Amino acid sequence: QVQLAENGGGLVQVGGSLRLSCVASGPSNGWGSLGWFRQAPGKEREFVGAVCWRFIPGIGTRYADSVADSVKDRFTLSRDNAKNTVYLQLNTLRLEDSAVYTCAYDPATNDACSSGTYLSFKFWGQGTQVTVSS
Repeated sequence: QVQLAENGGGLVQVGGSLRLSCVASGPSNGWGSLGWFRQAPGKEREFVGAVCWRFIPGIGTRYADSVADSVKDRFTLSRDNAKNTVYLQLNTLRLEDSAVYTCAYDPATNDACSSGTYLSFKFWGQGTQVTVSS
């Protein structure tokens, strides 16, 4: 069973920054996606970004990432493979960025990076609250 643990949320002023982390533990295969989603009160959950990987025999593991257009000028993704961790750097935060940010794992596809679909995320973390204040 895959487990995901988010960290790094908190209270920050407008214009500030936070770095969220998602640590994945448990079995994994040669390809998949680790994504970030957020949900504000009264709003639908929205995709923020994802790191995708695929092992290609004879070549190795190839990585890609995708960040939602609405935040790509302010949010960036990074990863530490040795720590099974994906980071989401949130910069120039706005009031509307306040939400619960949740990490999710898709064990079977790279859809989040290739086709922009997010139906295959099967494992979810508990989420971390990001609150931006004026």
